Amino acid sequence: MERRRQLRLQRRNERLRNLWRLLLLSAGAAGLGYVLLRQGWSLQGPEQVLVIGSKQVSREEVIRAAQLRFPLTLLSLQPRQLKERLAAALPVEQVGVQRLMLPPRLRVDLVDRQAVAMAERRTPGGLNRGCVDRLGNWMNCGPQLTGQSGGLSPSSLLVRGWQPAYRAPLAQVLAQRERLGENLSQIRFEPTGTIVLLTRNLGEVRLGPPDGQLTRRLEVLEHLEAELPPRVKGKPVNTIDLSDPDRPELGLTVRPPAAAPRRPLPGTN
Repeated sequence: MERRRQLRLQRRNERLRNLWRLLLLSAGAAGLGYVLLRQGWSLQGPEQVLVIGSKQVSREEVIRAAQLRFPLTLLSLQPRQLKERLAAALPVEQVGVQRLMLPPRLRVDLVDRQAVAMAERRTPGGLNRGCVDRLGNWMNCGPQLTGQSGGLSPSSLLVRGWQPAYRAPLAQVLAQRERLGENLSQIRFEPTGTIVLLTRNLGEVRLGPPDGQLTRRLEVLEHLEAELPPRVKGKPVNTIDLSDPDRPELGLTVRPPAAAPRRPLPGTN
């Protein structure tokens, strides 16, 4: 009986020792994790923020747009929220955000907007000139985009009457630019919202309002660009109205008939 009692006591003591070991290991792991979170996986300064892919946006601009305050822990950063914040604040087309643990860094991948056309807009201070990207966003143009260093030249496509509300239809028209070729020289938004294109082959093309029919109108315009010149037999086109894409209206320039040569009056030399 005494031996059994001693064995039970030994097993109980062994369980207590194992429990204490587990508690000590857990406390040590928790302490180590706390130190890593506070010191190891934290950003102490701007040099731990990597900005990759952009030639226009600096590290300081990224930090300011992301509203980062150092020091901060990596795990406190939410990549999705940072991505949305940077995309809204910076002149970029795409944003990617990654947390890197070893060594602790924040990586921000940016794709710059590329100017595809010159642009004009009316502001309270008067006429403002700039550029637009392929998504219709307004951009401030520097010298590198106005004919220098292989940028846009003064003969490039011009967008007139730009407004924030016209970004989506403008992007839709710009997407068709390659199909229309170099014939498209101007996109104009009238005060009523009507879209007017100026082309070298077809003259002035009125696309109508930026509504659900815009895609259909652009398809008709592409067809006319390919098929109309042979059918009009060289007669110059003045205007095309595609407000109703099922019934395009063409205005041809009427050339006055050539004047008949004068005949000498009888009895004159």
